[in-house]
Amino acid sequence: MKIKTWLLLSYFVVMLLPLAAAYLLFAWINIYHNDRNVEEYVQKSLQLNRIVSVLDNPALYQPNIERPQIEKLVSPQVSIVLFNRDGLVLYTSNPLQVPPHFALGRKQLYENLYTLEQGFRAYRYKQPVFNGNELAGFFELQLSRDEWAAGVGKRTRWVAFVFAGGVVLIYLTVVWFVNRKLNRRLNRLMEQMTAFARREPFEEMPSGNDEIGELTKHFYGMRRQIEEAHEKIARQQQEKELLIASISHDLKTPLTSIRAYAESLALPNELKAEDREEYSRIIAEKADYMKQMLDDLTVYTLLQSPAYEMELAEVDGEEFFDMLLSGYEPICREKNICLRVHCDVTGTVRINPRQMMRVADNLMSNAVRHTKPGANILLAAVSSGRPLPEGLFSFVTNQAELHKEDGVYLIVQNEGEGMDEEQLSRVFEPLYQADEVRSKNGERGTGLGLSITRQIIRKHGGTVHIFAQKGGGTCVVCFLPKTTREGEQR
Repeated sequence: MKIKTWLLLSYFVVMLLPLAAAYLLFAWINIYHNDRNVEEYVQKSLQLNRIVSVLDNPALYQPNIERPQIEKLVSPQVSIVLFNRDGLVLYTSNPLQVPPHFALGRKQLYENLYTLEQGFRAYRYKQPVFNGNELAGFFELQLSRDEWAAGVGKRTRWVAFVFAGGVVLIYLTVVWFVNRKLNRRLNRLMEQMTAFARREPFEEMPSGNDEIGELTKHFYGMRRQIEEAHEKIARQQQEKELLIASISHDLKTPLTSIRAYAESLALPNELKAEDREEYSRIIAEKADYMKQMLDDLTVYTLLQSPAYEMELAEVDGEEFFDMLLSGYEPICREKNICLRVHCDVTGTVRINPRQMMRVADNLMSNAVRHTKPGANILLAAVSSGRPLPEGLFSFVTNQAELHKEDGVYLIVQNEGEGMDEEQLSRVFEPLYQADEVRSKNGERGTGLGLSITRQIIRKHGGTVHIFAQKGGGTCVVCFLPKTTREGEQR
């Protein structure tokens, strides 16, 4: 139950309780009154007749006389007042209630004669007394209702006791619920917030469906987001430190070589012409390697920025991928590697041509570096629904869910040494290079190529998957979603 609903319900119950108690008291007294009314009226009528028979004596209404027969009738339950014909008090059994020498007005004197009036605490009766045809005086009786009043008082006390008990019970119930639904949970939540601020561990408590539960869920969600952000920042910081250390080391090696060869070239008449030509070529190769490393670092840093948005253009798929897959035959021929190219793309795609060329260069550079002379490399671009190229590894067709979505698949496959599960799990990490990959015939990559490739493909809304078997080769599959007629990705 929502706290707002619960509080409104509690307020309604607390407000309704006095009304219910008042109604209960009225109903109980009314029932008691109805039960006692007839019986009491008969009893009081009989008692009244006995007293009237004594008071209906004109002699009692003379001034300054003794009235012993009236004294016998007077009791705490019976009160008698005698008036003369003018309303002056001749006798009163209760001087505190009706003082002597008190007089009633004519209207009051003649009002409600011969009527037994029922009051809350007493019955009242007034009657004139005649001496023949002459008015002698008046008497007024009060017959108390002590038993009835005592019953009402008893019931009133019971109702008051029940009412007080109900109030206390509701108060204790409200206090218990407030402590259970509000105070205890809020205190625990504040303790957890304090522990989280101090980076102390704590266990999550059941949240519930009320307002505090929703607040708790939001806090836990915020906590997980902050912890994930902290972990991400820590990983990025670690990657940056590793990146700086690795780049510094990788730049130091070619710089040392360049310096050594440059110093050798500066020595006069100590090198042959062919040696000078070889040293110059090595210096140029080392400089190209450093330039490639700095270019990769620049692109990697740019792609890491959340503010960077890649500009995409809609192009004809067949024309672009024909151009993209061409131009790699010379380098493969130089390495004595057999390159098979397959292009079967239809429709249009939204891409950044320059960045897609970088993707193809990175993947082909890795494939050539991993492939032994005489082995094969497959470079293919296929639209969803079109036949797959021949020669695709069986473990790729079994694992990859090709043609599941509408788009274009860029495939680069080599018959190198392959990778095991541990290497596959880390292959996209910046600067990671498997032992067999880090050095081959003196060649070495920057370790950023696959990480850059994945970020570029993701900026296109696509995915990158690598499939490999140790000793069985490696295949990289990049998926680019196809565009609709309006130019938006599906």
